[in-house]
Amino acid sequence: MNSNILLLGKNGQVGWELQRALAPLGPVTALDRRGADGLCGDLADLEGLAATVRTLKPRLIVNAAAHTAVDKAESEPELAQRLNAEAPAVLAREAAALGATLVHYSTDYVFNGSGSVPWLEQDPTGPLSVYGRGKLAGEQAIRESGCAHLIFRTSWVYAARGGNFAKTMLRLGAERARLTVIDDQWGAPTGADLIADVTAHAIRHLQARPADAGTYHLAASGFTTWYSYARHVLDSARSISPAMELAVKEIAPVATEAFPLPAPRPRNSRLDTQRLRSTFGLVLPPWQQGVERMLAEIL
Repeated sequence: MNSNILLLGKNGQVGWELQRALAPLGPVTALDRRGADGLCGDLADLEGLAATVRTLKPRLIVNAAAHTAVDKAESEPELAQRLNAEAPAVLAREAAALGATLVHYSTDYVFNGSGSVPWLEQDPTGPLSVYGRGKLAGEQAIRESGCAHLIFRTSWVYAARGGNFAKTMLRLGAERARLTVIDDQWGAPTGADLIADVTAHAIRHLQARPADAGTYHLAASGFTTWYSYARHVLDSARSISPAMELAVKEIAPVATEAFPLPAPRPRNSRLDTQRLRSTFGLVLPPWQQGVERMLAEIL
């Protein structure tokens, strides 16, 4: 059995968009946790995962699966470690043995969130949470394996499909006159469609220039806080759909401490994307553009 591309996590926000974006690059075997045709797509099953790669012998493995429940990871660290660190290590080992390329997604949570300067790829890491530590360990295992790889660190991912911050704000805005939203965490809302399209572009680029493999920061351009993001969502919703009934009259900015959660959040999730843009010849659109497009799709 031979498939050019193995995609894991096909039903996640990024995985769903990757099914579309990767299709022009060759035959794709797309798996979710349930797997198909005797193939395993469950990151918790390390032996099954390795066997699937050996069966398919893909030239490209794209891992869009992960343990992404950041707060839940604090109470199930072993499972989070298996999915976010051990499984990528297995995929990297098998990719190295095959001479395949591994594409993997990481996160701003590998940094400690200090300061206000956008993070560079080579900056010292310092994850604050179980999730962040697991994702960092996954990155390190991929690099140490010697396989050809692309690691994309991204932040504040959303999609029209599934739940997201904007949908939550629209729901609460319809129910409540006053909303309180965190105003001291900074980042860039980044669409799953943008991540998938950049991934496909970078893969094509690597075919001609394999030396450009490595770790890159991938996020929409510009920065905002959750508070300003919420305001933009509600203002845009009103202009896109004037008949929409919103009860909200006031949005109040609050500090992170107003919403205590099991996993600490980085205050500074700004990612410097200059390396990605210059290497692959890309322009990353403003975060507002993707959010407005997503809202137009769901409203």
